[in-house]
Parts: sequence; C-alpha cells; structure tokens
Amino acid sequence: MRKTILSLLALLPMMALAQYKSEVWSPDNGDGTYTNPVINADYSDPDVICVGDDYYLTASSFQCIPGLPILHSKDLVNWEIIGYALKELKPREVFDKPAHGMGVWAPSIRHHNGEFYIYWGDPDYGVFMVKTKDPSGEWEEPVCVIPGTGMIDTTPLWDDDGRCYLVNGWANSRSRFASVLTVRELNAEGTKAIGDPVIVYDGNGTESRTCEGPKFYKRDGWYWIMCPAGGVPTGFQLAMRSKSPYGPYECKKVLAQGSTDVNGPHQGGWVHTAQGEDWFMHFQDKEAYGRVVHLQPVTWKDNWPVMGKVPAKGYCGEPVTTYRKPKSASTTVVNPVESDEFNTPTLGKQWQWHANYDQKHGMPTAFGTMRIYTYNQEEDATLWTLPNLLLQKTPADRFTATAKLRLTSKEQNQLGGIVMMGLDYSALVVRRVGDEFQLQQLTCAKADRGGKETAKVLATLKPTAEDAIDYQPAKHIDIYLRMMVNDSKCRFAYSLNGKSYKEVGDEFQMREGKWIGAKMGFVAEEFNKKSNRGWVEADWFRVTK
Repeated sequence: MRKTILSLLALLPMMALAQYKSEVWSPDNGDGTYTNPVINADYSDPDVICVGDDYYLTASSFQCIPGLPILHSKDLVNWEIIGYALKELKPREVFDKPAHGMGVWAPSIRHHNGEFYIYWGDPDYGVFMVKTKDPSGEWEEPVCVIPGTGMIDTTPLWDDDGRCYLVNGWANSRSRFASVLTVRELNAEGTKAIGDPVIVYDGNGTESRTCEGPKFYKRDGWYWIMCPAGGVPTGFQLAMRSKSPYGPYECKKVLAQGSTDVNGPHQGGWVHTAQGEDWFMHFQDKEAYGRVVHLQPVTWKDNWPVMGKVPAKGYCGEPVTTYRKPKSASTTVVNPVESDEFNTPTLGKQWQWHANYDQKHGMPTAFGTMRIYTYNQEEDATLWTLPNLLLQKTPADRFTATAKLRLTSKEQNQLGGIVMMGLDYSALVVRRVGDEFQLQQLTCAKADRGGKETAKVLATLKPTAEDAIDYQPAKHIDIYLRMMVNDSKCRFAYSLNGKSYKEVGDEFQMREGKWIGAKMGFVAEEFNKKSNRGWVEADWFRVTK
C-alpha cells in the first residue's frame, strides 16, 4: 500500500501532462462525430461560455464541497475538470453538516472585461458572485450581491453601454410563488442591485409552468432570455426575445423531446463559437444517474434559435443523438477524471465532500494514499448526516468501481468502506467487532425522511496486521471492495488478494440524492466520542468496464 516519496515525486510531472480517457463513457466517436450525452455525469443546470477557442462550463453543486466545478473544453465534446470556484459555503454552522439540496443552485458563468464571473442563487441566503482572471486558478471570496430568500437561477448581462442587468427565477419552497422570471439592474461592477425587480415573464396557468433557470444574452440588438419550463423530467426549452431588457418578450418553444427518448431536454447555455457556429448545452434528468449533459446544434430560423433537429414546420427542434462535432482545430480526446491512484499531494478533482471540508475529515498522504478519518456519530445515526463522505459522480450507465483500502481501527465499531449514496443508500464496509472485522452491507431506504439503517453481516475476517506497541494500538485489515453498476442497480463484491472477487450482499436499487444524482465513494464512521479516530487509507479507486 505504501509508495515512496521519491516515486511520488517522479510521477508528478507526467501526471500533470496526462489527459484522462474514460473506459466507460467517451462521447467522441473518433470520426468527426459525437454521441450524446457529451458528459454522462450529474452536472446539473450546466452553463457554458466561449472565450476565444476555449469553452468553460460550470454547474449546480448544492451542498457539495468544493463547489462550482469548472470544466474546460476545446470543442464542446471533450471535457476535463480543471478546478472549482468555491471552497466553502456559509454560514458554516449550516453547511458544516450535510445541508442536502441547499447551497448552490443553477449558476451562470460569464466573461467580462478580462475577468470570469459566476453568479448563483442560494434560495435561503441570496444572490452570490465569485470572480477570477484565471478560471483554473484561485477565485475570489464570494460577494453577496442581493441578500434575501427565494431568488434562484441568476444570470447577469453587461450591455453595450456598460450597464448590467440580472435575470432570475424564484423558488416556490421559499417565496411561495414561482413560474415567473424577473429582471433588475445591478451596478456596473455587478456587485449590488441598484434597481427593483420587474416581472418579464409569467408561466403560471400555462404549459410553461415551472419556468426557471433563465440565461440572459444579447444578439444583433435583441435581448434574449432562454429558459426551461414544464417541469424537470418532462419539460422543454423556451427562447424569448425583446428590444428592451425589461420586455415585453415574445416567446417560442425551441426544443422538446418529440419522438426521441431524451426526456425533458432543457436548462443550459447557448454559445456562439469563434468559428461562427451556435450550440446549446442542456441537461437530461436520468433519475439515479442525475442530470447529464447533452450538446445540440442551433440553427437560426426567422431570428429564432431552433435547437437540435430542425422541424419541417415551426421552431421546436428535437434532440440529436449523434451529430458532427463543432468546428475546432482540436482532436484531443479527454474526459472528466474518474479513477484515482492517490499519487499526488492534492485531492483529485473528481472528489467532493458532502459538506464543508474540515481537515479532520481526511487528507492526502506522502505515501500515495488518501486517508479518511472516522467521524463520530450517534449510534442510531445514518450516513445521511455524515459530513466526511468523500464522493464523486457516477460516470456512465454501466461501470465497475473498485477500491483498494486499509481500515485502521483503534476502537470497537469503527468502520470504513465504499458507498453508493442517495435518498436510499447502500455501503459495503468492514467494521471492527471484538478482535476481528465483519464485512457488512449497510442499507437505508428513505434516508432523507428518517429511514432506519440496517446492517447485514456478510463475512467475518481476521486482521491482516496488528500493532505490537501498547500506545493507541490498532488492528488493520487490507481489502479490495467493488461495486458493479448496471441500469441503476448496484451489486457488491470483495477480495482479499485483488485477484478473485466474491459477490456478496443484496442488489441495491440506486436512487438520486436531494437535487443531485447518486454519488459513489468512501465512508469512515465511528460511534465512540472518547476513542481515538480510526481511518480508511485508500490506495486507489479505479473505474472500469
């Protein structure tokens, strides 16, 4: 399990240049075409911008930290994670524990006067903004642009005269009204409101109910608001245009499921490329897998942006499955990273904690491992309230994820292993019981509603090592744990030698989390406040077919 510091340092230059190619989903067909989804992972409410020959994408991150993921592409098809814009959520007394479904809702990313901006609505605390000159580097501390509740899905527009406007939707759960879009003026710096909101669109009582997620643009003298409506799983995309930012706006439906199997194609970002093409990135809700990202061509028809396959009549397109790639000089195939050898002194960019990070949750080591310390919970608590879950998004409909790890236990009932987390969850863990370890499957249905966790004992295992000293002695077990996912069903297996695996436990029907897809990764837990912490030492995590 241990890797020398010298070998670690030797690997760093190579890893810095490496580009990740997924075994389980890559949209680039290698013949000048792509297949949707271009990102087969839960990047909910995506927004995208074009800056020269580069594209940058961000998405909702809710309570997960680091938040506001930043992805980069050269062709809108091949994407890689380059960083995050948000290190923590405030107030800490709320977000230091999992605040499921709260936090960052539907951000927008923009480039203005040489700086990158991201705006988002936190429905409980207001409209926030972060900015930077380097999207792959450090972002400034968030600024609260408009304090208050209910405001979500915010997008700024800097006009030709330097004035700045903001469009947003409203969360019924906080404001007790919804299905309206409002526009107000901000100061030129985009840091505070200087005007009151004006309702520019009302979808109440129409098929455009649940209109939200608006994006603000200007093209050839027209102001455009593009937004989803009709509900997340079954809705459609609207385009609205006006000669004034405050409307009135005329509106058309420009993308819907039609005869395809792509349900609810909507909510995303339109880009005009350096090559003169127009494209639209949006999500599709795939339940347990979350909201995955599709790419549609945009064809302008009578000054309306028809998205996807152009109909013979009208303006409402249908999603394409396979299509030619956008014009680009890039031929590099790269995908968001999934596997991790834990060979660098920084946490891999695919990983997020389920709440604000505390250094006692865990940290990378100089030994080529990632250490996650056990977190103390009450005996009847479930993983739903555990803040030190280290998780990543599911990357495809079918895949296998295997982890090599060691559980170091200093006290009874300390446990660690792998988990598939959602409103329902299931985990394969090893738990210290007496002088041995039990392999257990922990399962909970309706965790968000106080469901009870059950533990099924699958095997009893001997320690693979024991400390000889009498100062804080520990027992250790080295083990390989595996989850196999197919059609949103998860099965588990384990191995003691990394060669032969034994399938164990019950098949688990995956479920999405609160506004997010199911997430997979590591768990480390204990139930004794007076004990010394144990830990999971993860040697690697590999995603394969």
